[in-house]
Amino acid sequence: MEVKIVNKSGNELPAYSTVHSAGMDIRAFLQEEVILRPLERRLIPTGLYVELPEGYEAQIRPRSGLALKKGITVLNTPGTIDADYRGEICVILINLSNEDFVIKNGERICQMVVASHEKVEWQVAEKLEETDRGAGGFGHTGKN
Repeated sequence: MEVKIVNKSGNELPAYSTVHSAGMDIRAFLQEEVILRPLERRLIPTGLYVELPEGYEAQIRPRSGLALKKGITVLNTPGTIDADYRGEICVILINLSNEDFVIKNGERICQMVVASHEKVEWQVAEKLEETDRGAGGFGHTGKN
């Protein structure tokens, strides 16, 4: 699938790291370094603008290495970029570690997955079909 992209950052375009990667790494676009203190959240610009086809979204997700090694994650994960959005892609990062984290221009801060989605038309009903599970949720099976 081809998708139009405007890159005002001068950084590399989003790219897949391996042949079978689902997500493309996204880089920070910063004029100066950002220090993300413990439990602090910041909106980080990317300098990227996309034109997704109708019926598709881009999901912004954490990078597992940053989450494990540094405690840095995407706060509203997954963030959604709708097909009709034309503004700059920005990422809400949060530092869940006990140490400051420095974000530099060009650093890979998250990943983006482009996925199709369906539109729902609600069918109002008085009753839903029964299942074995029923209304059970939030650990109702008792299995660890």
